[in-house]
Amino acid sequence: MHVRRFVALVLVLVLAGCGANGASRPTPASTPPPAPDAELRVEVIADGLEHPWDIGFLPDGTALVSQRPGRIALLADHRPGALVHPVRADLGDVLVAGEGGLMGLLVHPDFANDRRFITCQTHQVGGDAVDVRLVTWRLAEDGSRADRVGDLLTGLPVNPSGRHSGCRLALAADGALLVGTGDTARPADPQDRTSLGGKVLRMNVDTGAPLPDNPFIASPDARERLVLSFGHRNVQGIALHPDGRVFTAEHGPANDDEVNLLRPGANYGWDPSRGGVSSSYDESVPMTDQHRFPDAVKAVWTSGDERLAPSGATFLTGPQWGRLDGVLAVATLRGSKLLLLRTEPDGAVREVLIPAELDGTFGRLRAARQGPGGALYLSTSNGQNDKILRITAP
Repeated sequence: MHVRRFVALVLVLVLAGCGANGASRPTPASTPPPAPDAELRVEVIADGLEHPWDIGFLPDGTALVSQRPGRIALLADHRPGALVHPVRADLGDVLVAGEGGLMGLLVHPDFANDRRFITCQTHQVGGDAVDVRLVTWRLAEDGSRADRVGDLLTGLPVNPSGRHSGCRLALAADGALLVGTGDTARPADPQDRTSLGGKVLRMNVDTGAPLPDNPFIASPDARERLVLSFGHRNVQGIALHPDGRVFTAEHGPANDDEVNLLRPGANYGWDPSRGGVSSSYDESVPMTDQHRFPDAVKAVWTSGDERLAPSGATFLTGPQWGRLDGVLAVATLRGSKLLLLRTEPDGAVREVLIPAELDGTFGRLRAARQGPGGALYLSTSNGQNDKILRITAP
């Protein structure tokens, strides 16, 4: 597979080509891209899935896959031709509507001992939307069923239509559970630190309790104590750099999808309530509104006028990747392509590569996880005969 250069350089200082919010934008080249300088290999691991949202690899080489309609699958292998087995689980309380359903999945770091994993899902009672919640499960030894252990965290806001229900899970270098959430199209939620919508949360992976060094741990509000960062629109991806830094991929409105480098306690500037004066969800505001919030953190990369809808994200690490070692891989839904972002030590994006064979060839791409052997695994999200893809550098 060939990779073409898409963006040459993003300066740390704000120069020409900056967006309205002050973040650097990729600028299409006026001349043909240079000759391909890398090759990748794409293999279909499994198919016949429906909106696979996330992938969790188990110690024995099998993998769990969450599917948005409220189903869990077990892949018997992580190589092409893997058998797909349904996992029986009581998922009747999942609200399957619009963007909502069974979403993020994380294999517990102590899975080898207790076989736990965690899901994020929209929750309903009697057909009425209640919240978005994290649920802990225990997988049977034969992988045939998952038993519910209990709710790890409840009370994340939900939109009955399922809109902006993003909920990606990741484990930080220090063992903290990170949760990226959507604002559920509620105008005040991103800037309201007592709401769990439009945030990145940080908690104990076993109890769901806030960690003692969280930035707002002294707050009298239990929800605010969970907040790591706020002012987000719809976080769909969380990626851990090998040095411990945390990057997120986030949906913009009609423009300016973002990749952000997280800072504890920081505001990322999304405010569709316009400072609380608008009761409607005003999407004409900047993604990073530094006029209203001078301290709001600029994105390290934005899509500019192109609508890509970034989703799962992960760093590619290991010598098997050659010159791609250390790049940030971001799957895109609307863009139907994979972005490979090379970052600087300060987080600034230096270049963006787009693999030709993952540029509109498999449709919408959602999950992105580095798995066994350092390979990149992606899921498609087209709604019919969706696939799990394995990407390697031969």
